[in-house]
Amino acid sequence: MQISPRQGLLRVREFTLAEIEHFVDPEDKSHPKFPDVANLEFLMFPREDQVAGSSARRINIGEAVAQGVVNNETLGYFIGRVYLFLTHLGIDKDRLRFRQHLANEMAHYAADCWDAEIECSYGWIECVGIADRSAYDLRAHTDKSGVPLVAHEKFPEPREVEKLIIVPAKKELGLAFKGNQKMVVEALEAMGEKEAMEMKETLESKGEAAFNVCTLDKVVTINKNMVSISKEIKKEHQRVFTPSVIEPSFGIGRIIYCLYEHSFNTRPSRDGDEQMNFFSFPPLVAPIKCTVFPLVQNQQYEEIARQIAKSLTVYGISYKIDITGTSIGKRYARTDELGVPFAITVDSASSVTIRERDSKQQIRVNVDEVASVIKEVTDGQSTWGDVLWKYPTHSS
Repeated sequence: MQISPRQGLLRVREFTLAEIEHFVDPEDKSHPKFPDVANLEFLMFPREDQVAGSSARRINIGEAVAQGVVNNETLGYFIGRVYLFLTHLGIDKDRLRFRQHLANEMAHYAADCWDAEIECSYGWIECVGIADRSAYDLRAHTDKSGVPLVAHEKFPEPREVEKLIIVPAKKELGLAFKGNQKMVVEALEAMGEKEAMEMKETLESKGEAAFNVCTLDKVVTINKNMVSISKEIKKEHQRVFTPSVIEPSFGIGRIIYCLYEHSFNTRPSRDGDEQMNFFSFPPLVAPIKCTVFPLVQNQQYEEIARQIAKSLTVYGISYKIDITGTSIGKRYARTDELGVPFAITVDSASSVTIRERDSKQQIRVNVDEVASVIKEVTDGQSTWGDVLWKYPTHSS
């Protein structure tokens, strides 16, 4: 069972998934944006390395596709984008690998499949699956619904193509198979070119051929008067095909759990007498973006703190405000434990300090600019390094 109440928060009864269903031409699985990720290099674990007992190694995704290790460009593109997504969230790139499914793990219809595995206290855990499911999904929907789910590619000029023509003789098949006629007809019409031409040759030489009908789960005998098989040259104005599906599937709970582990850190207190815990969530994903503290209990500072809080609300920034008399060091430590990336300290009427959680560096910013600075960094438009260049450093 994939979902069962063990392994703490990794396997729970509610399994939250997010999936992408990307349809692609089965004859052309190139991707126009593949060059955007082709130079990425990260830990990959191809099936050959697994069978040989080797370890995962850093592989360039462009080379992996070119060498056929990854089946096609579109699959490679989504592997690259999953890598960027997870590392952008805060997953440690050195504890993230992409493992290819072994032959005995692959679904019979899949062309290729890779799992993004993240290392945590439970070992390497599958958190994202990226699969080329061929045309199985849409064909299965078509079979059940009776509605053809196909794409059309119009040709600039009509093309002459050789078409396989299979015409079951329904009257003869009805006499021979009675109630099972429909299933035999459908099985004959679904034959591939190789199977059909082999049957044609057998019927012409022997007059009858054994034929496996999957839906009946048995082999039947087809006589040469029951089906006509031929090839004809036809003009076509368009190509009709069933698209393949590339499916990245994300286990949301597992990703969040691994993010907690990868973001958890400790460091000594200022006195060095105890270990302080903190979460190093990237600003983009931290639930609370900043805190607002008056340095001391002072009516003027508290009023400025409330003004800043209002401007943060206008910018849509989540924050906490603390106007208690607790020491500033304890308030910093308290919010570090929650993974809050920035702390705004009101220590004058005209400007405030912004402290960054991981480095503990502080800059001084005018009161009317502080909300826009926080917005810029938490939205990912700038980095903390960028704002360090723009504003004066404050020494506590």
